[in-house]
Amino acid sequence: MEKRKCGWLPLALMGTLWPLAAVADNYPRQPGIDVQHYVLRVALNDDNDEIAGHTTVTVRFVKDGLPEFWLDLASLKDGKGMTVTDVSIGDISLRFTHQLDRLTIKLQAPSKAGDVRQYDIQYHGVPAGGLKMLKNKYNERCFFSANWPTFARQWLPMIDHPYDKATSEFLVTAPSKYQVVANGALQEQIDVGDGRRMTHWKQSVPIASWLNNIGVAQFAMRRFTTVLGIPLATWVFHQDRDAGIVSLETPMRQAMEFFSDAVGQYPYEKLDGVEAAGMTGGMEHASEVFYGQTSIANRPQANLVWHEVSHQWFGDSITEKDWDDVWLSEGFATYFASLAQEHFEGRDAFVASMKRSRTAILALEKRPSPEAVIHDNLPEIAEGHSPAGIVYQKGGWTLHMLRGQMGNDKFWAGIREYYRRYRNGNASTADFQQVMEEALGADLGWFFQQWLYRTGSPAVEGTWTYDAESKKIELELTQTQAGDVYRLPLDVSVSAQTSPIKIEKIEMSAKQQKFEIAAEKEPASVELDPNVWILMDVKFGKR
Repeated sequence: MEKRKCGWLPLALMGTLWPLAAVADNYPRQPGIDVQHYVLRVALNDDNDEIAGHTTVTVRFVKDGLPEFWLDLASLKDGKGMTVTDVSIGDISLRFTHQLDRLTIKLQAPSKAGDVRQYDIQYHGVPAGGLKMLKNKYNERCFFSANWPTFARQWLPMIDHPYDKATSEFLVTAPSKYQVVANGALQEQIDVGDGRRMTHWKQSVPIASWLNNIGVAQFAMRRFTTVLGIPLATWVFHQDRDAGIVSLETPMRQAMEFFSDAVGQYPYEKLDGVEAAGMTGGMEHASEVFYGQTSIANRPQANLVWHEVSHQWFGDSITEKDWDDVWLSEGFATYFASLAQEHFEGRDAFVASMKRSRTAILALEKRPSPEAVIHDNLPEIAEGHSPAGIVYQKGGWTLHMLRGQMGNDKFWAGIREYYRRYRNGNASTADFQQVMEEALGADLGWFFQQWLYRTGSPAVEGTWTYDAESKKIELELTQTQAGDVYRLPLDVSVSAQTSPIKIEKIEMSAKQQKFEIAAEKEPASVELDPNVWILMDVKFGKR
């Protein structure tokens, strides 16, 4: 999700010396079951906003003796929510309860570990969220889902948390004037004979609940290229066909080529760029990205597209085990969009972007009660609890500093191994750290602790002077931020009038330190962090 522009939500291993805090969101896991597959049948109409649903859930039981299990599904409240009419296994109806947004299914017989069973759930209702029925900018009715982070339960019975991934398929029945786009590969379209059409899409690799999405509108669909065997298409309102070509097609192709080469093979059957009503900016879904209708405007939207497409690898394919690790999705997409910018637009554009991001982060951290990138029970981002800029921008900057710490080659080797190891699964920050430590061959506990689990950023003040007698540049540096000292590996550039710029490396590990750099002549200038690798507030000049 592109944080600054998304309009669906209100802004909402560690080394032994640095133990990782015990953090977790408050979603109650069910370790006794593993959902394997969802068949999501949904019927839409133009007469009202009620949907009719029939979901088949394939469950593998991991433990013996379970008398029941449950799925998330919104209860009826103030005329909105879902009413469940039947739950069955084969021809046998089962007892169930549906209250407080939880559908609890009573098993006919206690579970046996290894058993795989299919349950059918019949329900109907008007969604209070998750699936929107609305008019687009051309005053045409349309339907778009918006499940991030926990709104799938408003219209779909699911384990609505990223820890449990499953394959899925949508069978959407709607008036035949509409086209339907969803996750995965198109299986069939059938006109059912009463002015309606059923469209069937199937997602063949497991994804998190919120990544299951549909768009239903009068689309112009255009398949425009294939990248490494993956078909790319745009789905835009039929009036916006030409604007969609200009806005989406080039950056979609660029992103697919760059990330496939730099990170690894694309994980899904196709990539669709979809114009959506009811939102601004972008929202990643597995194999399809929704872009707000104001983003489709006959102008390139490269950074937005790069951000959303990078999510196909980070967030969609590798999904955080826990919402507290959402930076593994949003911080990654923020930085990988910048990496695409560096690749396609050059280093100067990339550095300028990182400087703007750094300024924004430092401003956010001056607000009352600043928060760390990772902290306990982070799902409240959906309700504005955590400054999104910290998760997105500082999360991205953490990756940038990690690249500077590791070096380009080892950083990319680690990223590729992380994707290979956790593709189409779940990962934690500790998992990512372990992979990067293996790639570097050194401990990174100190690095992850100070940049992800600590609030605020370092502030450095200092001066330099030249001693002609000793032929040395003398630096005096002080960390002025509150709290403990940061470990700061720093580059220092020394510029002379008649010789190339020289880069010296130092490391701050105390609140006050002095450093000396040999120099035959007094330099024209001395600069801290000239290549913009460290997130810090700096005041530095000649004494």
